[in-house]
Amino acid sequence: MSKKEIKDEIVEEAVDNANLESTLENDNDESAIETEDQELIEIDPIAVLEGKLEGEKERYLRLFAEFENYKKRTMKERIELFKTAGQDVMVSILPVLDDFDRALKEFSDESEDVHVQGMQLISNKLSEAVKQKGLEASETNAGDLFDADLHEAITQIPAPSDDMKGKIIDVIEKGYKLGDKIIRYPKVVIGQS
Repeated sequence: MSKKEIKDEIVEEAVDNANLESTLENDNDESAIETEDQELIEIDPIAVLEGKLEGEKERYLRLFAEFENYKKRTMKERIELFKTAGQDVMVSILPVLDDFDRALKEFSDESEDVHVQGMQLISNKLSEAVKQKGLEASETNAGDLFDADLHEAITQIPAPSDDMKGKIIDVIEKGYKLGDKIIRYPKVVIGQS
């Protein structure tokens, strides 16, 4: 064998040895990586569970807040319902109150008559009974300024004087409120400008 061939053979052996060492180191590195991966696998479930726990805590807090809002909303609706529970009954009684007012107005000169006094007594009892349930007449008088949010104009007539333009000339039908809610707007006649 020539020197060159021997030299080439030694270089090949050195390269093979280097490759072998490299392969062994890679195998050792892979086993180290596998060992680290196994450790990470053991740690990862805890991190995953902690993440899930945080998610469930947040979901619980949101659900709790929604439930609290639901309780507040239903409580408010229930209070409103109790306040206006008798609204249908009160609306059906309003024509009776109007009839009493018209009758008493018609018989105002005969206030000494026993029948008129009996009718006044019944009217007062009925008025007090509905007032205890929260029904009250709205205060609207001739000469008040017309407000479309509070009054219902049924007609306009020429104003008798300049200061009555845009004001209430006559109240045809009383308005009523049940608590803070208007259940019937007063029907009025307004002066035309």
